Amino acid sequence: MPFLAPNDGFVNVFNLFEIAEPEGQQRVVDEMKKIVDTADYPGWISSTVHEGLDTPGTLNCVQWRSVEDLRARYAGEKFKKKTVPLFDQIATSTRLLQTEVAFSQVHPSRGDVVEISPDRDDYTVFIVLGVDPEQQKELLETVAQPEPWLFDVPGYRSHTYLRGLDGTVVCNYAQWDSKELYDAFHTMPEEQRPSDVRAARVRARALATSRFANTFRAVHTRSAG
Repeated sequence: MPFLAPNDGFVNVFNLFEIAEPEGQQRVVDEMKKIVDTADYPGWISSTVHEGLDTPGTLNCVQWRSVEDLRARYAGEKFKKKTVPLFDQIATSTRLLQTEVAFSQVHPSRGDVVEISPDRDDYTVFIVLGVDPEQQKELLETVAQPEPWLFDVPGYRSHTYLRGLDGTVVCNYAQWDSKELYDAFHTMPEEQRPSDVRAARVRARALATSRFANTFRAVHTRSAG
């Protein structure tokens, strides 16, 4: 199964699609599954398809050995002339976020590495923070800090921060037990959070130029042999 781990050397591409209707979401998921099941590209490591929960959309986490392998895939005629137009037709918004893992924290009861799998029942929260390239480092250092207090928060499983390779985003891939427990955490009064966490949240909001969030469930995965 795919894992998200700092220093693994992989390029993690998040194909993030916003879709107007649930029917369109299912079509994108079905088309992504077909691509994943026939993937055989030099440097391809794994692909995991997620379906949107709170709002229609999909998320495909694709791991590559290197940026060079990824660019070769993007340069292919099939990708440019068939894959891209197909998804552009279905989705209202398409983003291909090229990232690398910068920080990860896992609840002690969940092992020591973040696993992505449809065999699990993770309620996955994916957040994209836009940032000016010259401030990406500060934003990442602000949010990507150990937070052991989360181990006592009901429902917390893991969270991973990823650095956008172009400098314009910081992504957070977080796993929770359920929507209800995540919503309780998300709406937690500020005074119930540690003081250093509150300060970091204030600074992060000042540094971020935009914020996107949706929730997902992994529904299909495949890794290179």
